[in-house]
Amino acid sequence: MAEPRTVLAIDVGGTKMLAALVRGTEIVDTLRMPTPRAGDPGQWLTALFGAIEPWRGAYGAVGAAVTGIVDDGHWSALNRKTLDIPDRFPLTETIGQLAGVPVLAANDAHAAAWGEYAFGAGSREDMVFLTISTGIGGGIILNGRLLEGLAGHFGQSRSVEWPDDVLEDRVSGHWIAREAAPHQSGATARDVFAAARNAEAWAKRIVTTSAERTALLCRNIQLTLDPKRIVIGGSIGLAEGYLAAVERALEPVPLRLRPSLHAAALGENAGVVGIADLAERQQNLRENQK
Repeated sequence: MAEPRTVLAIDVGGTKMLAALVRGTEIVDTLRMPTPRAGDPGQWLTALFGAIEPWRGAYGAVGAAVTGIVDDGHWSALNRKTLDIPDRFPLTETIGQLAGVPVLAANDAHAAAWGEYAFGAGSREDMVFLTISTGIGGGIILNGRLLEGLAGHFGQSRSVEWPDDVLEDRVSGHWIAREAAPHQSGATARDVFAAARNAEAWAKRIVTTSAERTALLCRNIQLTLDPKRIVIGGSIGLAEGYLAAVERALEPVPLRLRPSLHAAALGENAGVVGIADLAERQQNLRENQK
């Protein structure tokens, strides 16, 4: 079996941009930058490639994992509260001009789902991946195939209970921080979890409410797709005590209807590992077709 090649993986989320040189599951080098809240993605990517200029020549392909939706290499926002970008930004074309090598782009949660499926907690079984962080994303893998397009964007689910919001606006890190404001000025989601560990009632209530809503989402996913496992990742999903709170909310559910939950094994590296593998697979396919 051929040794994996080195791929440049880029992960652009609502709060940070991560660039990594990836070889198989090995993270060779990384660079992080905050995701700007102004300007356009072309400027952000130009700045990122300027910062990783010393890596030029070290990689033969680029995989880009981004929040939002990717169609035919064009990038659009799904929830502008998470990251506001222009519709159909030419993502693969822009990165291709900056990198000078072939580019594959995908939704960040789709990429993380593939990483966990191929190398982590998915164990190559039918699975759904949920990332709960700044927003909520997801990915679905059935019969060894990653479903693309809108599949897995569970954070965009709507309810008559919240006509002006999507689910992630009532569960994610942004929501947790917003709910904390009356209790602790300037609190972040991290601060809320710290307060919950210190038995602050208001913080425990916020975390529990978020976890209960995630549990309901998991129940609906199980009834819709019946995956072997649901893998939970993201900074909120992997925060201390969160997954346990989700599982407590599922205890009354009959065993046959209860989803099998697993913590993501690759942590924050799931997206870059997944997109690097997908980019390498695409490059191998191109070369085999020549």
